[in-house]
Amino acid sequence: MNNTIRTVFQPIAASAVAILLGVYCAASRAADTSAPPAMPPVTAPPAGVYHIDKAHASLQLRVSHMGFSTYTTRFSSFDATLTFDPDNIPASKLEATIESASLQMDAAPKMCLDIVKGPKLLDTAKFPKIVFRSDSIRMTGAKTFEISGTLDLHGVTRPLVLTASYNGGYGGIPNMDPHARIGFSAHGTFKRSDFDMGFGVPAPGSTMGVGDLIDVTIEAEFSGPALANTAGKSH
Repeated sequence: MNNTIRTVFQPIAASAVAILLGVYCAASRAADTSAPPAMPPVTAPPAGVYHIDKAHASLQLRVSHMGFSTYTTRFSSFDATLTFDPDNIPASKLEATIESASLQMDAAPKMCLDIVKGPKLLDTAKFPKIVFRSDSIRMTGAKTFEISGTLDLHGVTRPLVLTASYNGGYGGIPNMDPHARIGFSAHGTFKRSDFDMGFGVPAPGSTMGVGDLIDVTIEAEFSGPALANTAGKSH
């Protein structure tokens, strides 16, 4: 086929294929008149013990880096157990444990990572666990509240308050998610120098260093009691 014929034929062939595909798709849509299956009714989550769903949870930290940027990092390994009653949120109890060595610093030089995880800061070999335990919960709105508790970090225990919201949940969905599920967002701040980790904090009036104030953001879903007709089955 010479170049002139090819130049004319290729656009025509492409158009023909597109038209045929369009007719086929339209016919397929017309033939499929079945309605999508109805979702089963969603029930309210029950009171009980809930465990964090690690596939749907994140723990991020933000800190000033020389005043030039707000560096964001995260812990990748943590666990939490929540005793929860949606009708009496203030009665809830939370305990969370973080593996200190799981701090992730994407693209950071090894020297920086060694400092953060070494004796000058987290000292993960000596203090492998970071633990938060709730003491009380105070409602601030219909679905917002403050969680007052203690943070065990670097061998020091100090109070910490988290502001949080209950994002909702359900009692489980048959054949899809046979366990109750609830979700929360939370936020808090603390000074690392309060936990004997003052290395690199900027001098007063300066930003040259890594900030003292640590900003914590948590997003978490928890999996709870199984549906009555699926008890004993795995999730």
